[in-house]
Amino acid sequence: MAVTPSPTHWNAEDLWLDIAPKLPGFTVEVLPEIDSTNTELMRRARAGRAEPIVLVAESQTAGRGRQGKTWLNQPGDCLMYSLGMVLNPVDWSGLSLVVGLSIAESLQRAPGTHTPRIGVKWPNDLWLHDGRKLGGTLIETANLPAHTHAPCFGAGQGTPRFVIIGTGINVRPPHTPAQALHTPAACLQDVDARWTAPQALAQLLPRLVDDVLLFAQQGFAPFQERFAARDVLRGQHVHLSDGSSGEAAGVLPDGTLQLRTDAGLRSVISGDVSVRPIHMALPPAAV
Repeated sequence: MAVTPSPTHWNAEDLWLDIAPKLPGFTVEVLPEIDSTNTELMRRARAGRAEPIVLVAESQTAGRGRQGKTWLNQPGDCLMYSLGMVLNPVDWSGLSLVVGLSIAESLQRAPGTHTPRIGVKWPNDLWLHDGRKLGGTLIETANLPAHTHAPCFGAGQGTPRFVIIGTGINVRPPHTPAQALHTPAACLQDVDARWTAPQALAQLLPRLVDDVLLFAQQGFAPFQERFAARDVLRGQHVHLSDGSSGEAAGVLPDGTLQLRTDAGLRSVISGDVSVRPIHMALPPAAV
């Protein structure tokens, strides 16, 4: 006899009550299945529908990650959502770092430890400190059609754009065989067996909105010290997709990665290259 899965309770009304005062016109939408939450919000933005929204999917048939990688799941295995809003920040540099940092801090505040177990692999991937990937974010922007009416956030002087922050986080152990993964996978239940996708969204989304709004007003600089505490690459020997390598030496106030090489410090801008640690040599982290 087939077992009918229990319905997922996303507490959308509570999320809306938490966030609507900060984002006028904000909505929460949960879909049982869609091709990609990022793709759907991009379609809407190009049609002039640019009010702030979080779109959650229990299942995606064509989810996308960085560098064109696909993101698939069964309902309940992953938290998959896209946050969309119109931004005009003082500086776009570092937004992806802020997103990864905010999520890591929300999902595990790790009081009393100097090495939080959930860290950020520059620019925004969520990693455990044993070198396994927990999740990642794909940020896309869209130009808005003329005469689009939507609230805009930020203190920038440039042209506002609709920003889509799409995140996927493993909640349950992944079904994909370990040998098929480029990076070993982790899940939230490795950190705490009680985690569910709705709980994770309720925990991270209000803080993420706060941090994105702060970034839009002040840029990455206010987050630099916080990022250092979650930086899983700092002090690690890494190689870049362009064939170069060196020791990761933290980030600048604009979020640029510093790489210590034989020729001196090199600046690496998010999106230019892929950065991967050659090995992880961090001490065990307390939960």
